[in-house]
Amino acid sequence: MTKKQLAREIIQRLKKEYPDAGCTLDYNEAWKLLVSVRLAAQCTDARVNVVVQDLYAKYPTVEALAQAGVDDIEQIVRPCGLGHSKARDISACMQILQNEYGGKVPDDFDKLLKLPGVGRKSANLIMGDVFGKPAIVTDTHCIRLVNRMGLVDGVKDPKRVEMALWKIIPPEEGSDFCHRLVYHGRDVCTARTKPHCSQCCLNDICKKAGV
Repeated sequence: MTKKQLAREIIQRLKKEYPDAGCTLDYNEAWKLLVSVRLAAQCTDARVNVVVQDLYAKYPTVEALAQAGVDDIEQIVRPCGLGHSKARDISACMQILQNEYGGKVPDDFDKLLKLPGVGRKSANLIMGDVFGKPAIVTDTHCIRLVNRMGLVDGVKDPKRVEMALWKIIPPEEGSDFCHRLVYHGRDVCTARTKPHCSQCCLNDICKKAGV
Protein backbone atom coordinates (compact mmCIF):
# COMPACT_ATOMS: atom_id res chain seq x y z
CA MET A 1 0.00 0.00 0.00
CA THR A 2 1.44 3.36 -1.00
CA LYS A 3 1.34 6.30 1.41
CA LYS A 4 -1.34 7.93 -0.74
CA GLN A 5 -3.46 4.77 -0.57
CA LEU A 6 -2.83 4.49 3.17
CA ALA A 7 -3.87 8.11 3.64
CA ARG A 8 -7.15 7.59 1.79
CA GLU A 9 -7.95 4.50 3.86
CA ILE A 10 -7.17 6.31 7.12
CA ILE A 11 -9.33 9.26 6.06
CA GLN A 12 -12.31 7.02 5.32
CA ARG A 13 -12.03 5.13 8.62
CA LEU A 14 -11.69 8.28 10.69
CA LYS A 15 -14.72 9.75 8.91
CA LYS A 16 -16.81 6.84 10.17
CA GLU A 17 -15.32 7.08 13.65
CA TYR A 18 -15.66 10.88 14.02
CA PRO A 19 -18.31 12.03 11.53
CA ASP A 20 -18.94 15.38 13.24
CA ALA A 21 -15.37 16.31 14.16
CA GLY A 22 -14.64 20.01 13.92
CA CYS A 23 -12.61 22.77 15.51
CA THR A 24 -12.60 22.48 19.31
CA LEU A 25 -12.14 26.24 19.76
CA ASP A 26 -15.44 28.08 20.14
CA TYR A 27 -15.98 31.05 17.80
CA ASN A 28 -18.73 32.69 15.77
CA GLU A 29 -16.61 35.25 13.92
CA ALA A 30 -13.32 34.85 12.08
CA TRP A 31 -11.41 37.31 14.25
CA LYS A 32 -12.39 35.39 17.38
CA LEU A 33 -10.81 32.22 16.01
CA LEU A 34 -7.68 34.25 15.30
CA VAL A 35 -7.61 35.34 18.95
CA SER A 36 -8.38 31.88 20.30
CA VAL A 37 -5.74 30.09 18.28
CA ARG A 38 -3.09 32.51 19.60
CA LEU A 39 -4.24 31.86 23.15
CA ALA A 40 -4.21 28.10 22.56
CA ALA A 41 -0.41 27.95 22.28
CA GLN A 42 0.73 25.77 25.21
CA CYS A 43 -2.82 25.87 26.60
CA THR A 44 -5.84 23.60 26.28
CA ASP A 45 -8.69 24.57 23.96
CA ALA A 46 -11.09 23.99 26.85
CA ARG A 47 -9.40 26.66 28.98
CA VAL A 48 -9.22 29.08 26.05
CA ASN A 49 -12.97 28.68 25.47
CA VAL A 50 -13.61 29.76 29.07
CA VAL A 51 -11.14 32.67 29.14
CA VAL A 52 -12.33 34.28 25.89
CA GLN A 53 -15.84 34.65 27.28
CA ASP A 54 -14.58 37.38 29.62
CA LEU A 55 -12.41 38.88 26.89
CA TYR A 56 -15.29 39.23 24.43
CA ALA A 57 -17.68 40.45 27.12
CA LYS A 58 -15.37 43.42 27.68
CA TYR A 59 -14.15 43.82 24.08
CA PRO A 60 -16.92 42.56 21.75
CA THR A 61 -15.50 43.82 18.44
CA VAL A 62 -12.22 44.03 16.55
CA GLU A 63 -12.26 47.79 17.07
CA ALA A 64 -12.77 47.50 20.81
CA LEU A 65 -9.97 44.96 21.19
CA ALA A 66 -7.67 47.00 18.96
CA GLN A 67 -8.15 50.01 21.26
CA ALA A 68 -7.61 48.01 24.45
CA GLY A 69 -4.35 48.33 26.35
CA VAL A 70 -1.98 45.37 26.27
CA ASP A 71 -1.97 45.26 30.08
CA ASP A 72 -5.76 45.15 30.16
CA ILE A 73 -5.84 42.26 27.70
CA GLU A 74 -3.12 40.48 29.67
CA GLN A 75 -5.14 40.67 32.88
CA ILE A 76 -7.87 38.62 31.22
CA VAL A 77 -5.83 36.13 29.17
CA ARG A 78 -3.18 35.39 31.83
CA PRO A 79 -4.77 32.00 32.75
CA CYS A 80 -3.81 30.77 29.25
CA GLY A 81 -0.12 31.25 30.04
CA LEU A 82 2.44 33.47 28.29
CA GLY A 83 0.04 36.31 29.06
CA HIS A 84 2.14 39.28 28.03
CA SER A 85 3.34 37.95 24.67
CA LYS A 86 -0.14 36.69 23.78
CA ALA A 87 -1.77 39.99 24.80
CA ARG A 88 0.82 41.94 22.80
CA ASP A 89 0.24 39.82 19.68
CA ILE A 90 -3.54 39.99 19.98
CA SER A 91 -3.44 43.78 20.38
CA ALA A 92 -1.14 44.27 17.40
CA CYS A 93 -3.10 41.81 15.27
CA MET A 94 -6.44 43.50 15.95
CA GLN A 95 -4.94 46.91 15.17
CA ILE A 96 -3.78 45.64 11.76
CA LEU A 97 -7.18 44.10 11.04
CA GLN A 98 -8.85 47.37 11.96
CA ASN A 99 -6.47 49.68 10.12
CA GLU A 100 -5.62 47.64 7.02
CA TYR A 101 -8.53 45.24 6.47
CA GLY A 102 -11.58 47.12 7.70
CA GLY A 103 -11.93 44.86 10.71
CA LYS A 104 -12.06 41.73 8.54
CA VAL A 105 -9.74 38.72 8.56
CA PRO A 106 -7.98 38.37 5.16
CA ASP A 107 -8.67 35.16 3.26
CA ASP A 108 -5.13 35.00 1.93
CA PHE A 109 -2.58 32.63 3.48
CA ASP A 110 0.43 34.92 3.01
CA LYS A 111 -1.41 37.91 4.46
CA LEU A 112 -2.41 35.84 7.47
CA LEU A 113 1.22 34.83 8.04
CA LYS A 114 2.18 38.50 8.28
CA LEU A 115 -0.16 39.06 11.23
CA PRO A 116 1.52 39.14 14.67
CA GLY A 117 1.46 35.76 16.39
CA VAL A 118 0.16 33.89 13.34
CA GLY A 119 2.22 30.95 12.08
CA ARG A 120 1.50 28.30 9.46
CA LYS A 121 -0.63 26.21 11.83
CA SER A 122 -2.87 29.15 12.71
CA ALA A 123 -3.08 30.38 9.13
CA ASN A 124 -4.08 26.92 7.90
CA LEU A 125 -6.74 26.65 10.61
CA ILE A 126 -8.25 29.98 9.54
CA MET A 127 -8.11 29.08 5.84
CA GLY A 128 -9.81 25.74 6.38
CA ASP A 129 -12.38 26.51 9.07
CA VAL A 130 -13.35 30.06 8.22
CA PHE A 131 -12.94 30.16 4.47
CA GLY A 132 -13.40 26.49 3.55
CA LYS A 133 -10.16 26.38 1.59
CA PRO A 134 -7.63 23.50 1.46
CA ALA A 135 -5.66 23.40 4.69
CA ILE A 136 -3.46 21.10 6.75
CA VAL A 137 -3.05 22.00 10.41
CA THR A 138 0.08 20.35 11.80
CA ASP A 139 -0.50 20.59 15.53
CA THR A 140 1.07 18.20 18.05
CA HIS A 141 -1.65 15.57 17.58
CA CYS A 142 -1.23 15.62 13.82
CA ILE A 143 2.56 15.35 13.94
CA ARG A 144 2.51 12.50 16.47
CA LEU A 145 -0.21 10.48 14.76
CA VAL A 146 0.93 10.71 11.16
CA ASN A 147 4.36 9.53 12.28
CA ARG A 148 2.87 6.59 14.18
CA MET A 149 0.59 5.68 11.27
CA GLY A 150 3.44 5.74 8.78
CA LEU A 151 2.21 8.64 6.65
CA VAL A 152 5.52 10.39 7.37
CA ASP A 153 8.74 8.81 8.58
CA GLY A 154 10.33 10.34 11.66
CA VAL A 155 9.52 13.92 10.66
CA LYS A 156 8.84 16.24 13.59
CA ASP A 157 9.19 19.70 12.05
CA PRO A 158 5.66 21.10 11.52
CA LYS A 159 6.33 22.65 8.11
CA ARG A 160 8.03 19.51 6.78
CA VAL A 161 5.11 17.40 8.02
CA GLU A 162 2.68 19.79 6.34
CA MET A 163 4.55 19.64 3.04
CA ALA A 164 4.70 15.83 3.16
CA LEU A 165 0.96 15.58 3.84
CA TRP A 166 0.07 17.94 0.99
CA LYS A 167 1.53 15.30 -1.35
CA ILE A 168 -0.72 12.46 -0.12
CA ILE A 169 -3.87 14.03 1.39
CA PRO A 170 -6.60 15.17 -1.05
CA PRO A 171 -6.82 18.97 -0.65
CA GLU A 172 -10.55 18.91 0.12
CA GLU A 173 -9.95 16.43 2.97
CA GLY A 174 -7.06 18.14 4.73
CA SER A 175 -8.87 20.37 7.20
CA ASP A 176 -11.37 17.78 8.44
CA PHE A 177 -8.68 15.07 8.51
CA CYS A 178 -6.58 17.17 10.90
CA HIS A 179 -9.59 17.82 13.16
CA ARG A 180 -10.25 14.09 13.30
CA LEU A 181 -6.63 13.46 14.25
CA VAL A 182 -7.15 15.74 17.27
CA TYR A 183 -10.14 13.69 18.41
CA HIS A 184 -8.34 10.41 17.77
CA GLY A 185 -5.22 11.67 19.53
CA ARG A 186 -7.19 12.61 22.63
CA ASP A 187 -9.40 9.54 22.80
CA VAL A 188 -7.36 6.62 21.43
CA CYS A 189 -3.83 7.35 20.22
CA THR A 190 -2.95 9.23 23.38
CA ALA A 191 0.35 10.91 24.19
CA ARG A 192 0.50 10.74 27.98
CA THR A 193 -0.54 7.10 28.31
CA LYS A 194 0.14 4.05 26.18
CA PRO A 195 -2.00 4.32 23.01
CA HIS A 196 -5.17 2.20 23.12
CA CYS A 197 -4.30 0.22 20.00
CA SER A 198 -6.81 -2.57 20.73
CA GLN A 199 -9.61 0.01 20.49
CA CYS A 200 -8.26 1.71 17.36
CA CYS A 201 -10.09 1.60 14.04
CA LEU A 202 -6.69 1.75 12.32
CA ASN A 203 -5.13 -1.13 14.23
CA ASP A 204 -4.58 -3.38 11.22
CA ILE A 205 -2.98 -0.72 9.00
CA CYS A 206 -1.07 1.43 11.51
CA LYS A 207 2.70 1.14 11.33
CA LYS A 208 3.14 1.41 15.12
CA ALA A 209 0.06 -0.56 16.26
CA GLY A 210 0.85 -2.27 19.54
CA VAL A 211 4.20 -0.49 19.92
